[in-house]
Amino acid sequence: MKIVMCASEVVPFAKTGGLADVCGALPVAMEKLGHELVIITPRYKTSNVQVPAPIVRIGENIRVCFIEHHHFFGREGLYGEAEGDYQDNLERFAFFCHQSFQVLRDIKFSPDIIHCHDWHTALIPVLLKINHRHDPFFRHARSMLTIHNLAYQGLFSKYQYHKLGIRGNIFHTQGVEFYDKINLLKGGIIYADMITTVSPQYAKEIQTRELGCELDGVLQNRSHDVYGILNGLDYEAWNPKDDPFLDFPFDSSDISDLKGQNKLVLQAALGLPLQEKTPVFGFVGRLCAQKGLDIIMAAIDEIVAQDAQVILTGVGDRKYHRMIEEAAQRHPHHVGKHLKFDERMAHKIYAASDFFLMPSVYEPCGLGQMIALRYGSIPIVYKTGGLADSIHLYDPIHNTGNGFVFTDHTAEDFLKAVGEALKVYRHRALMDELVSQALRYRFSWEKSAKEYEKVYQKCTS
Repeated sequence: MKIVMCASEVVPFAKTGGLADVCGALPVAMEKLGHELVIITPRYKTSNVQVPAPIVRIGENIRVCFIEHHHFFGREGLYGEAEGDYQDNLERFAFFCHQSFQVLRDIKFSPDIIHCHDWHTALIPVLLKINHRHDPFFRHARSMLTIHNLAYQGLFSKYQYHKLGIRGNIFHTQGVEFYDKINLLKGGIIYADMITTVSPQYAKEIQTRELGCELDGVLQNRSHDVYGILNGLDYEAWNPKDDPFLDFPFDSSDISDLKGQNKLVLQAALGLPLQEKTPVFGFVGRLCAQKGLDIIMAAIDEIVAQDAQVILTGVGDRKYHRMIEEAAQRHPHHVGKHLKFDERMAHKIYAASDFFLMPSVYEPCGLGQMIALRYGSIPIVYKTGGLADSIHLYDPIHNTGNGFVFTDHTAEDFLKAVGEALKVYRHRALMDELVSQALRYRFSWEKSAKEYEKVYQKCTS
């Protein structure tokens, strides 16, 4: 198949989150299955591209085509800066979507599948069905939209509709109209041939009133075309044996000794007492309500009262920065913090932690829990989205499972899971076996790519 990936960010060129990881790894995995791929993405001022040409290559022979526009993309941020989103984001990404069709013409790549990611590219399925429906160059093309996070929908004033460049008027309830605003993601859901999300559980959840972000009805109307495919993890990028950020790299053969050494290094860096036997609970992520910070902070006093340390890194809402600072002041020997974006610190926490806190309110897929397993840090998660698909409750009697799972999103239920984790930690043989099991888990992109291949085939059949 001839496949195009259209995305607003792609590793290694630009990244703000997991979207970029997917769009950098999935094409390479698809190429290994024998498909021909092209990636189209904006060339930002901050894009990691060293050559002047608008096309570079990744994988064996995947062309990455950059859309350049100094005014739209020659800025410090991808979507906005500290003051908020850019006011002209509709124009920026409408331009990107229109230009994607022109790029394919320029390189003479007539696709079978145009795979679009999130609201930034959701106009492409609309344009394919309306503006290009009679164009012989795109006569075989079908579109697929992947929803990485339904909460971000591309909402804009209805008075900007003319800037979308759609032939005719689809500003109505069966088009892009959404409570008297433009909703680009809604348009993509309606006009795409197939829709995917980044985990099977999340595909179900977004069709419910609780997690449907007011698009549950639109998605229910397309329920036969909605598929959930769990993201994979790049095991070359996340490998504790070759991790340049670790003072003591390790693998399964020496984890019991070297994980403790990494813990001591981290404790020293954060001014905590050097106690290798003290259980450490790590958190790496955005400091926001979605990531479950409210129940972490509600429970933190009781966690440290059990002679445990909690170490958190990330940036986000000022509210949580303040709450973490106050907790560190109350418990200077038990709460460590690094409230900055720092990739090195993230790797160190994965490697040093005994347990990884991920009590997200919702989580479309999540990579943190997969990375934690890779580094022998046992996840403690709320049963939602990709967390429910990847982390299963540890059963010490039957020696099954890979983490600790709670099902009521309350501090009380979260603390029960923490308590169960500490029981296992203090039973050294059980903990060693659980860590050993964690290290054997693999969420490969090869498996995910085969699932995407099946959906592509349905899309074109």
